Amino acid sequence: MKVSELSRRTGVQVPLIKHYLRQGLLHPGRATASNQADYGEDHVHRLRFIRTLIGIRGLSTGATKEILDAITAEQDDLHQVFGIVLGVRPTTLEEHTGTQQPPAEPVPVPEPVPAGLADARMLIAEMEWDVSPGNPAAHTLAEVLAALGDLGADIDWRGLLPYARLADSIADVDVRQMRGERDLLAQAERAVLVSVLLEPALLALRRLAQESKSARRFGGGGNGGSTTPAGS
Repeated sequence: MKVSELSRRTGVQVPLIKHYLRQGLLHPGRATASNQADYGEDHVHRLRFIRTLIGIRGLSTGATKEILDAITAEQDDLHQVFGIVLGVRPTTLEEHTGTQQPPAEPVPVPEPVPAGLADARMLIAEMEWDVSPGNPAAHTLAEVLAALGDLGADIDWRGLLPYARLADSIADVDVRQMRGERDLLAQAERAVLVSVLLEPALLALRRLAQESKSARRFGGGGNGGSTTPAGS
């Protein structure tokens, strides 16, 4: 297909496609003339993935290129691909290949331990989760636990264990969704789908279930008169 058709198929304007080509995010098409090229389905898939990283994850062009390069460098390591997309694993090729040189005289600077991090680590240990030290979700969990403590809420890390067990079951479904993909880009696309695009759906499902449970427990059964069917 011509670049105009590629633009129509993906919803990405031609100047932006050419920008991605110049930046190396999108590989060149098959040259048919001095200033013309044909593009295939692989360009459609990669372009949609690029737009997902930039539009959904809010990454810059440079960060998106680093992720794409790192995914290519990882070859068949699906765990690393998943971690890269989640933002847990490093994304620069130097970090992946080990070619980055450390400073001549490194000076260790102790980082402050966020409030609640010890409790977050206890929850992680209780769940026997194998997570990397740099996983930003651990710090998010620490901040939540610290805020709960500041508010005097009677919810500590043990109170979050039922939620952690549910999250563990969801993650098991997520990982099963990753199976069967062989192509690196397809793996990365699947990782984005299950880890980023489905998150709003999970929150929506929780809100729907909360209303239903509240209606049945506090509203006298059924919908408790709290909702009106659409179109009535």
